[in-house]
Amino acid sequence: MQIVEATLHEWRSIIDDLLEEEKGRFKLIKFDMPGLMENLSDKRPIFHSEKDFQNSLASYLHEAMPKDDSYREFHPFPSEGMRLDIWLSGVGVAIELKYRSKKLGLEWENESFTLSDHGAQDHGRYDFLNDIQRLERVVADFRPAKAGYAVLLTNDPSFWHPPGSTKKTPNDAAFRLHEGRKITGEMVWSPKAGEGTKKAGKNREDPIRLKSSYDCAWREYSSFGEATNQRFRYLMVEVLLAAK
Repeated sequence: MQIVEATLHEWRSIIDDLLEEEKGRFKLIKFDMPGLMENLSDKRPIFHSEKDFQNSLASYLHEAMPKDDSYREFHPFPSEGMRLDIWLSGVGVAIELKYRSKKLGLEWENESFTLSDHGAQDHGRYDFLNDIQRLERVVADFRPAKAGYAVLLTNDPSFWHPPGSTKKTPNDAAFRLHEGRKITGEMVWSPKAGEGTKKAGKNREDPIRLKSSYDCAWREYSSFGEATNQRFRYLMVEVLLAAK
């Protein structure tokens, strides 16, 4: 048997490296997502589509953080189908983006924008919550990840307004994202929700299960006038390993 000896200095160096790695794993990182969104709004206050939003933010991040490698459609778990919209390897940040629009047509800097009415707000809420659920897993199980950010940008006020008074409970009552709401724990469709609601376009049957608690606090993004569909706001949820 060969015995490998190390000096006291060498052992201390090895231990310091291990401790530094663990501290890096759990420390709170300084990453200003609201500041990035504010700067992006100056460059691009409106987008043609969700893909346009994703590509524009990715391009801006590359300009703002040139020393950080950024990836689109990144697979944190190669054996699975999960893909992240944006992955910043240098700071260990995963970003998921959603863009939901109401019908709107306008000109901005000699460019025409014709937004369709997405509707299906229940699906939009479910999909955003599913992004948070996915980010919780990434931050917990993908070792390089230190934080995740889920962002929903929309000009549809029904996302940030609380539901009106009605005797009928909405099918997506558990998934609501209005201002001031706390989202946490298990969320499921109303028992009256039909299969068409749960499976339209893709499978949305599974409950959403969030391990942490998040407050819905909407932020201003841009405005093009006084009409309700001319105001863009976003909801950002920050997922941190330290919060687990």
